Amino acid sequence: MTDPRETEAVTDPSENGTVTPPTDTGTDIASPSATPWDPAAPGVLRLPSGRLVRGRGLRHPLPDGPVPTYAVHLLGKEPPEVPWEARWLRWPDFRLPGDRAQAEEVFREAWRRAADERVEFACGGGRGRTGTALACLAVLDGVPPEEAVAYVRRHYDRHAVETPWQRRYVRRFGA
Repeated sequence: MTDPRETEAVTDPSENGTVTPPTDTGTDIASPSATPWDPAAPGVLRLPSGRLVRGRGLRHPLPDGPVPTYAVHLLGKEPPEVPWEARWLRWPDFRLPGDRAQAEEVFREAWRRAADERVEFACGGGRGRTGTALACLAVLDGVPPEEAVAYVRRHYDRHAVETPWQRRYVRRFGA
């Protein structure tokens, strides 16, 4: 079902019947064409293609502003439900994804959706697993695998991708 705010102008009786164009508040989680992430907001990574993806730690409060339209939770156990579309990728802390083929599929889907949706990656702290996933998205976006960790550390969090095996996973991603 289409949200009428997206397709119809609104007649405001308090404005003498003036027609006001619809607005996107950025909070409509059902709309893939909702307002994109603010590139200056904390945790938002701009990929070379211009796609914006947010990374965050689930142990921290939800940031102010719009919510994701699609999230990938990178956790060792099933995450709590959220009111937006989310996918769980089993990934224990300080380790690698339990199913690497599934991880690549999830990353490709998130990268595709980031072209016009608010995509978020989240783990416990928002650095190791999230940084690793963001580095894999950078590879999908054209960053050479051997440069992807440095790219994410420079543009997202200088402590991203915490372990040697996470760095190796990124270097070998997509090969």
